[in-house]
Amino acid sequence: MTHDNKRFVARDRNWHPPAYAPGYKTSVARSPQQALVSMQQPTASELTGPDFSHLRMGPHDNDLLLNFRQDPSQGGLPQGERIIMFGRVVDQFGKPIPHTLVEMWQANAGGRYRHKNDKYLAPLDPNFGGVGRCLTDEQGMYRFRTIKPGPYPWPNDMNSWRPAHIHVSVTGPSISTRLITQMYFEGDPLIPLCPIVHTLKDPLAVETMIGRLDMAHSKPMDCLAYRFDVVVRGELQTFFENQ
Repeated sequence: MTHDNKRFVARDRNWHPPAYAPGYKTSVARSPQQALVSMQQPTASELTGPDFSHLRMGPHDNDLLLNFRQDPSQGGLPQGERIIMFGRVVDQFGKPIPHTLVEMWQANAGGRYRHKNDKYLAPLDPNFGGVGRCLTDEQGMYRFRTIKPGPYPWPNDMNSWRPAHIHVSVTGPSISTRLITQMYFEGDPLIPLCPIVHTLKDPLAVETMIGRLDMAHSKPMDCLAYRFDVVVRGELQTFFENQ
């Protein structure tokens, strides 16, 4: 954007789904029953830290092909379609957000999470943990190497399936500014069928959560790449599920 377009953009509350969305059944019990309370005087802990600029990452924190492998001497690579997920974290004016923590978590190629409460019949992959993290660089870039997650059923109704997706968390200048979203995959026919997606009334909000196939950044004979840029605040912001 040009300097003339740099202006404060008020949050459009219509951009976000209602807290009470009967089609998304678990929202019924979770939706507030009373008016929300505005925090007019936030505490210091809500306004400061943490500072990730000096956070030391492990060698494979952003490589989910390697960060949970059990026996490298036996190969020990996870099953599934290998992909690269990358993008930039920028503000509403296109300015990069450097040194911010980007975390992600996902199901494996069969659609199962490594979580005690996930009872889906798909098997766990012994070499796939499903979590990763990295810091953005000076240009706001982040990058993960992982496995494309599988769709999975969930008990919203008789035959509800979640589209393949990766959860993404971006932490701002304080812990209270942590933002969480999901990246779906371009062309997935389950996206328009998902009851959670249906809570978004603006198709443009859905578009902000779709990773785009990027052949220029794919690795021949290895893995495809999907670009997912994250925009914080403003008219072009990514939809965040916790706002």
